[in-house]
Amino acid sequence: MQRYFVEKMEDDRFILEGDDRFHIVKVMRMGKGDRIICVSPSGRSAVCEIAEITGEMVAADVVKWNDGTTELPIRVAIASGLPKGDKLEWIIQKGTEMGAHRFIPFAAARSVVKLDEKKSGKKTERWQKIAKEAAEQSHRNILPEVSAPVEFRTLLTESQNYDAMLVAYEEESRIGETSVFSETLTKLKPGDSLLIVFGPEGGLSEGEVNLLKDHGFRLCGLGPRILRTETAPLYALAAISYHLELMR
Repeated sequence: MQRYFVEKMEDDRFILEGDDRFHIVKVMRMGKGDRIICVSPSGRSAVCEIAEITGEMVAADVVKWNDGTTELPIRVAIASGLPKGDKLEWIIQKGTEMGAHRFIPFAAARSVVKLDEKKSGKKTERWQKIAKEAAEQSHRNILPEVSAPVEFRTLLTESQNYDAMLVAYEEESRIGETSVFSETLTKLKPGDSLLIVFGPEGGLSEGEVNLLKDHGFRLCGLGPRILRTETAPLYALAAISYHLELMR
């Protein structure tokens, strides 16, 4: 069944508009009586039956609310130094499938791509759409938030918003230091939040690493191999899922 994140509700009726209406009517060719899954703003999903179709909206009535959730036990935010090309789109799409709760693109000292405030709005809108489509495909209950690109120093103020903060740092991997990552996951409880910072292609500068350490971030390795900027977040999310979902 097709899944949609819906912001508008009237009692036990979901109102789907815009792109969602177009997808239901024009792409999927659905009609009255067909069933879809709708997810409310609070993260509850329900099997719904299409009750009405107009030129502006599709109305779907709740048949049955679903129990349970597909979300990771903890809320994981991925902060990525702006990479080249479409790598960030890949991180957002696959990271959403693997359970990330939030994405924070930031301008790092070694980022080849530079912040462009005039274009950031359209880019963020595109990234959020990619996250929405990936969340629907992977049957998420929560739609991840994609923040507009920020300056590096903005990350330093995020320290008050998370229960744990890590920096994936290649030097820690080179010396075989992976215990910080595992130790952090062991200490986190369901409902806690974790922020992990990843550098761009050239990595984080020594100055950036020192600033993050000064603001409570811990350096961690992600195994003995050096991972690409678009691979490291997915490795971390897979490890978190294994540690907190499969092992528990």
